[in-house]
Amino acid sequence: MLIRFILLFTLIPLIELAILIKLGQYVGIGYTILIVLLTGILGAYLAKTQGMDVLRRIQTELETGNIPGNQIIEGLCILVGGAMLLTPGLITDLCGFVLVIPLTRVVVREWLKVKFRNMIERGQVNFYWNRWQ
Repeated sequence: MLIRFILLFTLIPLIELAILIKLGQYVGIGYTILIVLLTGILGAYLAKTQGMDVLRRIQTELETGNIPGNQIIEGLCILVGGAMLLTPGLITDLCGFVLVIPLTRVVVREWLKVKFRNMIERGQVNFYWNRWQ
């Protein structure tokens, strides 16, 4: 697990830097900076609007007495996606947009639900719950 984190926090930024340098060589440094700024601004806007929408849906589910499981997973996706969009780089921007845009976020949510279910069934994660009375 430690090796994965080391690779995640060293290898990905190096790849991102190489891609940004190549992009700067092709389109120029000004356009490269503009692309990075625009994806950050657009990402922040999308994360805010989608996050507020998910919060409203969570509130609606709670008011009707339902557990907002899907909305919580989507909220987590938006949080991670928003952070990725604020990080300079094209790979992280692509992953961030996948997590923030509703159409693709639903696919990721369903994939995560399967992963969580498998982890619980294998005993890798313990799940505790108690009904409110």
